[in-house]
Amino acid sequence: MKKIFSAFIILYSVLGFAQKFDNIKSGEVLNYRIHYGILNAGTATLTTLKTTFQGKPHFYVKGYGRTTGAVRAFFKVEDNYESFINYNTALPSFYVRNVKEGGYTQHLQTVFNQDNQTLILTDKEKNTSKVVKTVKNVQDMLSAFYYLRSLEPGELKVGTVKKLDVWIDDELFPFQLKVVGTENVSTKFGTINCLKIIPQVISGRVFKDKEGVTLWVSNDRNLIPISIKAELAVGSLKASLDSYRNVKYPLQF
Repeated sequence: MKKIFSAFIILYSVLGFAQKFDNIKSGEVLNYRIHYGILNAGTATLTTLKTTFQGKPHFYVKGYGRTTGAVRAFFKVEDNYESFINYNTALPSFYVRNVKEGGYTQHLQTVFNQDNQTLILTDKEKNTSKVVKTVKNVQDMLSAFYYLRSLEPGELKVGTVKKLDVWIDDELFPFQLKVVGTENVSTKFGTINCLKIIPQVISGRVFKDKEGVTLWVSNDRNLIPISIKAELAVGSLKASLDSYRNVKYPLQF
């Protein structure tokens, strides 16, 4: 489950300031079905809502993932992610990661100060806080998802390489992705033309090249993930768009 959310993050990795979220409607909902081999392993949902945070316009985005069926019987996952993203800069102001994965739990809150490139990290389980120095234009695991969608279509041409620093858990990770081509992808709704994207970790201990993540994102103004595949040491995980609503531009299946 975590690898699928991480794949979303790698997908939406860009460098520099984005424009406003003019192509994303408040109330957009994206639902995904996650498979492990032939098993229905879980579901993931991403929602957006335009709101005000600290007196400024923000997108409040939420990601929720859980295991289902037979997989849940032996490995229960409940992952909650929340982020308040400044509507004008596309940079995060506040981020929450609250997860339960088997016997592992973590509940972290992060307050970003983008002006002085620092953040305040609070561990809600340990009741501790610390100030951490970061870098310019740092993203979190959810804000990175929507960051790329503010780009103009011409900025994601085949051969394009994008880079980004993403705050994950309690550590900063540099990523890059490359648009390697276009493909027609078959879905439950029909076939849709997609950009094929290969993400790669520049450094860090969480992601390895052997994970072989491949992403297919709608080749239109929506830039919605249609399918994601992650090769694991044993088997593979795949996430596919299962339902959607309040998408600003019609998906052309």
